[in-house]
Amino acid sequence: MCEEVVRLAGINEYKLNKNPDMEEGDLAILFSESKVEMDSMAIKLNTPRQLFESIREVSKLTGHELSDDEILEFFNGYGLCLKYLEDHDNSHVRVKVYSNFLKDIILNIGFKIDDGNYDYAIYPDYVKDKIDEEGSELIEIPSHGFVSKNPFERIEVRYAILEKLI
Repeated sequence: MCEEVVRLAGINEYKLNKNPDMEEGDLAILFSESKVEMDSMAIKLNTPRQLFESIREVSKLTGHELSDDEILEFFNGYGLCLKYLEDHDNSHVRVKVYSNFLKDIILNIGFKIDDGNYDYAIYPDYVKDKIDEEGSELIEIPSHGFVSKNPFERIEVRYAILEKLI
């Protein structure tokens, strides 16, 4: 899923590998929650701002850091990604959140996280069988395995689900 960021940042020679410690390489670019023993750069791709900053950081590896305008061009055609590049205030929507990656998104959209008094319980699809909520509407968000590997498309799908709550 980091491959699109690597490509956009201008790195043309790379090897896609799910287990970077098993093969030689100069640097692993991976999600922040992943751990490897080799040199690595951890990136986050949950929110548009995280995606923007990740493209910037990876582009530094090429010796040509992309400008804000160059990075913004990648966002063209992705309305929700552009809209939520900055945080919003939708604190009238109270939610309970069942995942750290979803907390990033919820804070960006501006919902109020409240484990005691909430209207919606928002959870990733991989914990569906563990959710036992009463009195609130359940909102399932697709995880990495069930959405596009393109980070822009993944953000668009997730944010479209959540924006309906506003």
